[in-house]
Amino acid sequence: MPLTLTFTEGVLPKGSESQAVARITEAFLRHHGLADNKAMAPNVIAQVHVLPRSSTFSGGKEFAGAWIEWKVPSFALADRKVQQEFFAEATEIVHELSGGRQPKNHIYSNAVHTVDGSWNWDGKALTNAELSEVIGWG
Repeated sequence: MPLTLTFTEGVLPKGSESQAVARITEAFLRHHGLADNKAMAPNVIAQVHVLPRSSTFSGGKEFAGAWIEWKVPSFALADRKVQQEFFAEATEIVHELSGGRQPKNHIYSNAVHTVDGSWNWDGKALTNAELSEVIGWG
């Protein structure tokens, strides 16, 4: 499940991006009841993008922002309670790592649900049912 974190340069202290990835990944797994799942944990992957202030905008004007985006199968981040609790925690993690300087209303998050059958693990495209079986939900 790819996680993409994008920050305007200076939102987080340099070098703390890996802490954000680790803590947000742990929260995602925990909120889905998969904290100790040996199949799922290594398949939660991440990319971090740090952009200059001249490349991030709100209302057409430069600003400092943080974005948390997931690409997940339709069964992940589908439960409303999980959505509310996980995204609140992820926002808090970024806010905390910023030293409290990044306003929570400038930390954005979303999830994109992918097409069933598009998960490629170990060179094999898996359906949601097959993926659920691999992680022990089947």
